[in-house]
Amino acid sequence: MIGLRRITVVRMLFACCLLAIAGGARSAGAQAPGTAPPRGTPSRLDGVVATVNDDVILESDVEEQLYLFLMRNQAQPDSSMADTLRRQILQQLIDEKLVVSEAKRLTISVPDAEVTRQVDEAMREARGRMGSQQAFEEQLAKEGLNEEKLRERYRDEMRRQLMAQKLVQRQVPRKPVTAAEAEVYFKANPDKFPRVPAELRLSVIQIPVAAESVTVAKARIKAEALRKRIVAGEKFAKVASEASEDEVSGRAGGDLGYFTRGQFDPDFERAAFSQKIGELGHPVRSSFGWHLIEVLDRDTVKTRAGRDSLDAQGQRVLESHARHILVKVDVTEADIERARTQTEKIRTEITKGGDFARLAERFSKYPGPHTPDGDVGFVSLASLQPQIRAGLDTTQVGEVSEVLVNRSGFNLFKVTDRKLERPYTLEEIRAELPEAVAQVQYRERYDAWIAGLRSKAQVKIR
Repeated sequence: MIGLRRITVVRMLFACCLLAIAGGARSAGAQAPGTAPPRGTPSRLDGVVATVNDDVILESDVEEQLYLFLMRNQAQPDSSMADTLRRQILQQLIDEKLVVSEAKRLTISVPDAEVTRQVDEAMREARGRMGSQQAFEEQLAKEGLNEEKLRERYRDEMRRQLMAQKLVQRQVPRKPVTAAEAEVYFKANPDKFPRVPAELRLSVIQIPVAAESVTVAKARIKAEALRKRIVAGEKFAKVASEASEDEVSGRAGGDLGYFTRGQFDPDFERAAFSQKIGELGHPVRSSFGWHLIEVLDRDTVKTRAGRDSLDAQGQRVLESHARHILVKVDVTEADIERARTQTEKIRTEITKGGDFARLAERFSKYPGPHTPDGDVGFVSLASLQPQIRAGLDTTQVGEVSEVLVNRSGFNLFKVTDRKLERPYTLEEIRAELPEAVAQVQYRERYDAWIAGLRSKAQVKIR
């Protein structure tokens, strides 16, 4: 939707908190490059969920920000997790109202030229997402807007954002922390830092739900036809908005933003991290269907200090910026039942003494990295989908889980080792420690300042 507001600077201060919640909702394996919108749409929701002095926060405001967050982070939380996100977003919106109100009280001003520059940038982004001026105008019409009204909406929002940012920078300035100071703080305040999540070493037998070959072939033909339209000169974003069956990214012209490995289906990621930048690839099959992928950029994830992020093996963490068009391969109830029955038969054979490794090598279709016997190595519990995590919580070392279901199909997991949650050692985080301590201390000062604003305000949550 063009009219959706961009996340404000104040809300971005809480990104790490929200990402921690959403991370638990992501699958360690495959995930669709897109997510369904949250319940309802902003245009249909107008109930007041909170009042801040004389201002109100609508249910549509909360749903709008939840929609944006899920779209940007490709998260697929269950209903309980989504409600937790809604509560956190509401608190952010309350804080934003308080900061903007304080900025107005202190007559914080921002140059008109800076507001105009931000509005122009937002308008360019909106046009770019739609792919063409015609598609842009059509979407405006659907939302009951024209360019002048959209520009005015952006102008009001940008002015509030810039006022809030200016006030926060004045009241809560960031302070650098030396390596020595960071080490002292870390040793004195271990509870203020995240812990290494519990891990399980797993072997997996995955039986995906597979459609009949005729259905798969028909979907590929459709994907090839869409590719021909783009090769012939149509804009990728226009075709994506019209034809992609990933509804969320389709609204943004197929744009998935930047992502790292482990967020999407492995087959999709292999193309996204190997395809040439700017090249329109041929259809790529994933567990969700056929994808047309165009890689827009690829870079190394940077820390706040501007250094390359490294993984546990010391390798650079890459991120890719891509857009895609999805043609789903529809499956039937018969397809689902066939996969379920096969998985249950395999588990029965294991309970009767069958060898898990031999059965994994014979039957498993798990597409991610694994050894022939199904070993996927250690996996963080926090990275697993809630239903998978719940099924493994009571599975002891050496045991095989019940049949567990995720978007990739039906799964059997064998737990071969378990590591408990533990604190990070100083050596493990020494390189990132000054930045981490500076962020912790900044958050403490910010929270204290916000608490002071709340103590002087009339805030009611309904």
